[in-house]
Formats: sequence, C-alpha cells, structure tokens
Amino acid sequence: MYQALLADARFHRLLLAIDDDLAAGCRAAGCAHCGGVLHAARFRRKPRGRPCGLGDGYDQRFSFCCAMRECRKRATPPSLRFLGRKVYLACVVTVVSALQYGATAARLRRLSQALGIDRRTVARWRGWWLQTFAAGRFWRQASAALMPPADPLRLPASLLDRFAGPAAEQLIGALRFLAPITGGAAMARAL
Repeated sequence: MYQALLADARFHRLLLAIDDDLAAGCRAAGCAHCGGVLHAARFRRKPRGRPCGLGDGYDQRFSFCCAMRECRKRATPPSLRFLGRKVYLACVVTVVSALQYGATAARLRRLSQALGIDRRTVARWRGWWLQTFAAGRFWRQASAALMPPADPLRLPASLLDRFAGPAAEQLIGALRFLAPITGGAAMARAL
C-alpha cells in the first residue's frame, strides 16, 4: 500500500501543490524581520526516492529573500516534500522508518531495494526519529496535541497511526504535522 503511494506521481504532485500553497502564504506575509517584500530565491535539491515523470520543478525548494538591501534575510517556508537537510524525500524517510514496526523483514528489504536505500541509512533514520526528534523541543510540545498520545519508541509509525483515513491521508497528515521542522529558521528553533 505505501510502496504504491511512494511511486505514485499524482501523490507527489499533490505534495508539490501543498508546498506551493505554503510558499504563497509565506511570501504574502512578507519578511519577518523588516516587513519587506519577498522575492523568489528557489534552490535546487537532488532528492532521492522520487518517482519518474515529475519534472525538474519538483526538485526545487521554495525559498524567498527579502528585497530590502539592508535586510536580505532568507525565508524558507515549511515543506511536505523535504525534511530538513535529509537527502531522501520526507515521505520516504517517514514511510520506510515506519515500516520497521509492521512490515516483514522481506517487505522492508524489497522497498529499500526498490528505492535504493542502504540498510545503514535506514538505521540512521531510526536513530534520528528515536533520539534527535523524540528528544527535541518540537516533539515535546507538539505531541501533546495528539490523542491518544503517540508512542515515542515507535516513531514515526505511532505518528502515522494518529491520522485517520487511507494511507495517503495519513501520510499527508503526518507530513503536515512535521512541516514546522522542515527547514529554515523554524527548524533550528524546533529541534
């Protein structure tokens, strides 16, 4: 079910459309430092784990730069496609890490091979979820909004379980929940 979702270009286009809406809101708000107008300053990422047929626009991270010469601060809006500086897409990091708790070893191995993910990379992701993320300020504050509480020892599977609906809706719900830590100054404050 999740493997088909990760390979579905329509799902990834939906994530891009959501990111576009988040970026439009960020740009409309103006510079957080001086209130100046924000100009587009996208930068290219080289994400792994993306399906074919999405085009080069999918690999660009929305970002803005203040137009005021004295300021020139960067504003990077939240994203459902990218998880901070991680090379793999946020949905891949979340799903593959979550499958460690429910999938058979063979299924997880097939998914990792299909996406070209080394087992050591998956182990690092697990460490990030259980140590860095679970111990961070964002999780301590935001997890209080989840009822019933998500088990920090089963992250991100327990986070996905908190969102109702089919797999796509669960994953989008989890990615929206994680959006505040996906980049820019917000990520530095949250972790």
